[in-house]
Amino acid sequence: MASAGEPSPASALGTLRIATVNVNGIRAAYKRGMADWLADRDIDILCLQEVRAPDAIVRELLGDEWHILHAEAEAKGRAGVAIASRHEPVAVREHIGEDYFALSGRWVEADFKVPVDGEEKLLTVVSAYVHSGEAGTPKQEDKYRFLDVMAARLPVLAATSDYALIVGDLNVGHTTLDIKNWKGNVKKSGFLPEERAYFDRFLGEEIGYVDVARRLAGDVAGPYTWWSWRGQAFDNDAGWRIDYHMATPGLAERAVSAVVDRAATYDTRFSDHAPVVVDYQF
Repeated sequence: MASAGEPSPASALGTLRIATVNVNGIRAAYKRGMADWLADRDIDILCLQEVRAPDAIVRELLGDEWHILHAEAEAKGRAGVAIASRHEPVAVREHIGEDYFALSGRWVEADFKVPVDGEEKLLTVVSAYVHSGEAGTPKQEDKYRFLDVMAARLPVLAATSDYALIVGDLNVGHTTLDIKNWKGNVKKSGFLPEERAYFDRFLGEEIGYVDVARRLAGDVAGPYTWWSWRGQAFDNDAGWRIDYHMATPGLAERAVSAVVDRAATYDTRFSDHAPVVVDYQF
């Protein structure tokens, strides 16, 4: 499905601000103050995961100022991904391309035109929600199947767009820097060696994408993007870094800042995930 759009979502200054957040149910997130966060962030492209709401509700909450691409999951109250942009995309695709996942609400793609050195280039943005999985169960097999399709799709996007960006809750901590208590999770979904091997491929020489936030942060613990609602995980910063911006190298070079919008206190969170906001300079 394609639609004609305005030529560029980039601002006059050439900075494109792209944010991703798993909202853990957009209605609940808005009740907890998501609108206040969004109003202050000057975001050009907003990618959401675990929307878990009908399309009409999503559009009502976000408002008319956004162009919205939203893929609901067939299972009510589950998954759901969206891309909301200030300018209309030139083309959109509503699932990852395999029929098995067509109604899963886990992958949407939008193409935008961005100005680079006086020319218009194609930027493809993906909002993705990888399965959480559960080791040794069919849920984990679905996760591996989805990661297999991702491994096939990422090179295609890199080859057909000038810039490609996959953002979202990818539900895997790539390295020991990405989970506070990693030693206790090596046999749990989200930090299994088999899962991390996919990210070695995504972010290594084979597929060649770049983990933007990690590149900008360096070899430090975190910054984490998810903390359990339970116990003292948030207060102790016992988190996981599972929300990503994965960019093709040319786009990664244009990333000038990456910020995790961690709430000031436990009771001011609007989700168990924090937004990851990256500025790309064009």
